[in-house]
Amino acid sequence: MSKPIEAFIFDLDGVITDTAEYHFLAWKELAKDIGITFTKEDNEELKGISRMESLEKILKLGGKENDFSKEEKEQLAAKKNEHYLTLIQNITPDDILPGIKPLIEEIKKHGLKLGLASVSKNAIAVMESLGLKDKFDVIVDAAKIQHGKPDPEIFLTAAKLLNVETAACIGLEDAAAGVDSIKGAKMFAVGVGSEETLRKADIVYSKTELLSYGNIIREFEGA
Repeated sequence: MSKPIEAFIFDLDGVITDTAEYHFLAWKELAKDIGITFTKEDNEELKGISRMESLEKILKLGGKENDFSKEEKEQLAAKKNEHYLTLIQNITPDDILPGIKPLIEEIKKHGLKLGLASVSKNAIAVMESLGLKDKFDVIVDAAKIQHGKPDPEIFLTAAKLLNVETAACIGLEDAAAGVDSIKGAKMFAVGVGSEETLRKADIVYSKTELLSYGNIIREFEGA
């Protein structure tokens, strides 16, 4: 029997809103600038990992992993972020994925805590644009951690700041690295996406509109 539920901790990209397309377009623009062809298929490999790790993967893809100094790589990552910030200026509450608002309302109605665990350095700006920042008790982004997903640090940090035990938390993720992070933190994992990709999750929903507070709680209590 699990501990009574105290908190839900959400990933941002692909769970609350789909900024994946904006990240893809920003990386594609950067890759083009340095002579690398970057496709949507390539972009799948970047899900849930940090900006610098993503850059390393793209450079390796183009056989340019040894072409840039550490400082130059940091400049490239900053340039990608500039592209991304320009693109996300158009985000509004209409960009919240289906089913997320009702789920958040149910969580708040039951007096549970809400945390965000996103490796995006722009998480706070995106949450403000979505009109959701004030609904969350804690927002943990890349600035607050040393290790990105799949390391459990981001979910452990969110639980610590929420002042709850990890066994009393439910984490929501759309990436395999994120699910690994949740499970590494000894939390109950809800996956959004493909069952094959998210097979380590305790329960998987193919899309956000199918998320059910009652069903998630039943699964959690039965775990």
